[in-house]
Amino acid sequence: MRRSTRLLVPLLIGPVFYLWPCLSKAGERPNILFCIADDASFPHMGAYGCRWVKTPGFDQVARQGLLFNNAYTPNAKCAPSRASILTGRNSWQLKEACNHWCFFPAEFKTYPEVLAEHGYFVGKTAKGWAPGIARDVKGGPRQLAGNPFELRTIPPPTKGISNTDYAGNFRDFLQALPDGKPWCFWYGCREPHRIYEYGSGVAKGGKQPSDIDQVPPFWPDNPVVRNDMLDYAYELEHFDRHLMTMLSLLKERGELENTLVVVTADNGMPFPRIKGQEYEWSNHLPLAIMWPRGIQSPGRTIDDYVSFIDFAPTFLELAGVKWRESGMQPSPGRSLTDLFDSDQSGIVNPARDHVLIGKERHDVGRPHDWGYPIRGIVQGGMLYLHNFERSRWPAGNPETGYLNCDGSPTKTVVLRTRGKPGEENYWELSFGKRPREEMFHVASDPACLVNLADKVEYQGQKETLKRRLFAELTSQDDPRLLGHGEIFDKYPYADETGRNFYQRYMKGEKLPAGWVNRTDFQQPAPE
Repeated sequence: MRRSTRLLVPLLIGPVFYLWPCLSKAGERPNILFCIADDASFPHMGAYGCRWVKTPGFDQVARQGLLFNNAYTPNAKCAPSRASILTGRNSWQLKEACNHWCFFPAEFKTYPEVLAEHGYFVGKTAKGWAPGIARDVKGGPRQLAGNPFELRTIPPPTKGISNTDYAGNFRDFLQALPDGKPWCFWYGCREPHRIYEYGSGVAKGGKQPSDIDQVPPFWPDNPVVRNDMLDYAYELEHFDRHLMTMLSLLKERGELENTLVVVTADNGMPFPRIKGQEYEWSNHLPLAIMWPRGIQSPGRTIDDYVSFIDFAPTFLELAGVKWRESGMQPSPGRSLTDLFDSDQSGIVNPARDHVLIGKERHDVGRPHDWGYPIRGIVQGGMLYLHNFERSRWPAGNPETGYLNCDGSPTKTVVLRTRGKPGEENYWELSFGKRPREEMFHVASDPACLVNLADKVEYQGQKETLKRRLFAELTSQDDPRLLGHGEIFDKYPYADETGRNFYQRYMKGEKLPAGWVNRTDFQQPAPE
């Protein structure tokens, strides 16, 4: 099947209203299998050259479709990242849903809800949009990612891995599919989210610490960190095994040909200086897309910058649903179908030359449940970040455990370097306070170690990136740029057990923070 030629206007700023033609026959509409790992960074798939993580499922999708080298989430934390996928809007355009553990605003419709209204059979397994609370205007529960299929369980291979039979639940979904209906399914794996069973990568995955070619330079290179990385790899491979089974199921049923398969992750790996931050390995994510009937010249590698806000416009276009008639709020995202229709590799559409990123509140632990607001832009191999409240602790306050960094053996190792002569830089990079502006040449410095923001020779480039960033944020009505960014700090944390964590903890209340270790709590460093 070939789609008709579309008018694609790549607006660089402001909301986009696409005028898409409906497909002529319902039977031509593709099925959609959206597969999302929970906390996995860009480099760690075999198709990108990684050798210590085995991902034959992801590699198959890349080989038989498209492999994206520059795919980014707008916000490197579970709930806000998933909110952008579901709505096609950047975090700062989503009110409460910019934050982690929020009340999802009823006014923002999601693409699965729209597809269900337009003839699709829609379902999901395991983690959809989470964590948070989503209700409709009448107070009833919403299934933002689709109706749940959750009955199947299997013995987990480690204590840290979920017992959810993801592929089994997908099989149940397919068996429940009404005849003649296109479908949309969200495979929301819970791995490689922490916690991990320490040593499982070696003991059960057959790996060796020497398999890792390089430990990121912002952590000490020692056996503890390497084992932690291998445990992460083993859990990522669990995600990929279920993906392979799903692909086999589709092939057996003769449905793989007209199924759009999208494989990615919500944010970077759950390690210090990555998940919950806005550096290169925080937001830069793996992405492979296959669709045998609809992608031309499969096997291509795409260097265009794409954002998670591009998924929803893509899915609605292929379903023949006009955005302006969907009930969804305007999206600055752009359908990816121009990339599907091309036969080129590398840069396909020069207008796709940048992405925007940012964050507000993730986990609590600062006074008054404040967040750590950042906005950034990635363009031409450069990353510019603007830290709006640099007096705050980027990963959360020390005395409350740096709660925006999951507890882990690697976190413990890094925290123990604090104050050690010759090793202080490890703590500083992951947990220390930051300058107002940061800029990195991520093409040569993916670890974001060399801040170019104050170097004379980069001032022109920095100002160009900053002007473009601020102009687009203003056009998108970002409260942070319009002078009332404090609204993000005032939205209530939806988990009442952790609300006002800092004040309650400092008054002596015994508050569990189950995602960090008790040893993570430290006294503040001297200013």
